[in-house]
Amino acid sequence: MAGFECSSHRRRDGVRLDLIRATGHDKHVDRDYALCRELGFSTLRDGLRWHLIEKSPGKYDWSSWLPALEAAERAGICVIWDLFHYGSPDHVDQAAQDFPDRFTEFALAAIEIQQSVASGPPMVCPLNEINFLSWAVEVGYFPCPGAEEVGWFKRQLVRTATRAAKAIRANWPNATITWAEPLVHIAPHSHRRPEVRAAEAARLGQFQSYDWILGKAEPELGGDPSFADIIGLNFYPHNQWYLDGPTIPMGHHEYRPLADMLVEVADRYGKPMFLSETGAEHSGRASWFHYVCSEVRDAMGRGADIRGICWYPITAYPGWDNSRHAEAGLLSTVTSDGSRHVDARLFAEMEAQRALFANMGHESRKAAVGLG
Repeated sequence: MAGFECSSHRRRDGVRLDLIRATGHDKHVDRDYALCRELGFSTLRDGLRWHLIEKSPGKYDWSSWLPALEAAERAGICVIWDLFHYGSPDHVDQAAQDFPDRFTEFALAAIEIQQSVASGPPMVCPLNEINFLSWAVEVGYFPCPGAEEVGWFKRQLVRTATRAAKAIRANWPNATITWAEPLVHIAPHSHRRPEVRAAEAARLGQFQSYDWILGKAEPELGGDPSFADIIGLNFYPHNQWYLDGPTIPMGHHEYRPLADMLVEVADRYGKPMFLSETGAEHSGRASWFHYVCSEVRDAMGRGADIRGICWYPITAYPGWDNSRHAEAGLLSTVTSDGSRHVDARLFAEMEAQRALFANMGHESRKAAVGLG
């Protein structure tokens, strides 16, 4: 799978980000989708820019999104749409009591528009990275929309998520609802019991959003097992670290194999999963993808039902904090003739991994009919 960076939040200095515009995806969506299809991607992740759609309360202008909807149909691809990728209109208060209702109204209106264009049922990620967004607010990386109280904003976001999911499920029973949450490992600095307990408590915090959305905990937030058809997990090279300390690099004795992490999630939720985001920069891209795919096959061999791997973002992009050029995609920035270059090394690795997964599926089918 391929994902387009679609963050649209305000930084703590007040600057509004719009990565769809910054990467040229808004003006080149037809070419982008056609190129993705040509390169073998039949499913994508992409997003809406709520702040452009609802410029005044309750009044929607879909002109910033309709070209992408129509381009997806022309290219014959399925898109999992992020309805809320951190950013909201300035007149929407994410801390307000009515925020769950405001977002749900927007979500339903958006899916109605999508269904007026699309030939298939809706596939949506209503809120992206609840765990990360709540952390970013609590530590001051994102502007704080309300009280500086640990945990309150995550509950606000989950309450919003469950209300929207319930309404989506009621209106479109055949919709595919997913979420995208960071998959992490946190290790203690020492084997002292207090340190070990603290690290494990921090590590288990990564499951709160899914536990609450699925109704496994905090039932007052309105969760239900039907609110997630597939578990989305975001995993990058920096997703493992010491408690309140530095990143744990791959190859270090404290680095936890991705396959073990995926099997833990599979056992915890018993639902299909996909890597909703993974990626690396520059010369690390192909080798990172090789590692991830090998670990996914390991986890699948141990019973984890994993449906896909999404390279994210699929294009180069400017960094959030300083607009640095991040060469993280399979595709380059837009060149002078409107095209994007394809990174040959990463694409060769993707083709090799496709063949390995196809062979794995072939062997599984042989075994199922007694030929293995």
